Amino acid sequence: MWVASFDYYSDFMKLRSLKVHGFKSFADATKIEFHDGITAIVGPNGCGKSNIGDAIRWVLGEQRPTAIRGAKMEEAIFQGTVGRRPVNRGSVSLTVSNEDGALPVPFAEVEIGRQVFRDGGSEYSLNRTTCRLKDVVDLFLDSGVGARGYSIIEQGRVGFVVNARPEERRVLIDEVAGINRFKAQRAEAERRMERTRENLLRVSDLLGEMGRQRKGLASQARKAERFLALRRSWKGSSLRALAGLALLER
Repeated sequence: MWVASFDYYSDFMKLRSLKVHGFKSFADATKIEFHDGITAIVGPNGCGKSNIGDAIRWVLGEQRPTAIRGAKMEEAIFQGTVGRRPVNRGSVSLTVSNEDGALPVPFAEVEIGRQVFRDGGSEYSLNRTTCRLKDVVDLFLDSGVGARGYSIIEQGRVGFVVNARPEERRVLIDEVAGINRFKAQRAEAERRMERTRENLLRVSDLLGEMGRQRKGLASQARKAERFLALRRSWKGSSLRALAGLALLER
């Protein structure tokens, strides 16, 4: 038995639809509508129910192949059957409601998309505009919706939460408490500070090297000025000597 529980961030931000094409057992384009109330997906073992939960977790940025029951991410693409050739691309798009503005974007609905290619390449999109994985993760921080959020609870997950180590349970508590966004912002600020310190060290090294070069160039400049002065003096002396010879010849 497989159970998926979607705990919404608010009464308005809900799953609206899921489109799957070429992902795991979904060789053909498939769209699932999530209507108001409870949406249940039932069927016999092996019909692909668990792949729906995997698709939702995957499109939200899951990077661990084992989390979607695979050994490598390329296994997310439809592998083919006896009567069906494999495909070269797997894609999933998830539409969620944002009527109360819970997500920091000016749209009533947000569509998150992800696709992976058999050569290992992948793409993410927000409302059909190409974006980064970081943009997707940041969008859902502290919303409870995410690859590792508490909104997706599969079989065995409850037991994991109950039996988890304190540090593992702390991750879930932080997500529910809504402080992960601030932790992420702090971590990003610390990374920027570290990069700034590294840049300052490089600037200091450059200034030191330029200072050493400046001393050498100053010495060379003084020698060049002395050379030019001596040359001008020599030219003047030569001209006066030539003028004196000209007078004697007369």
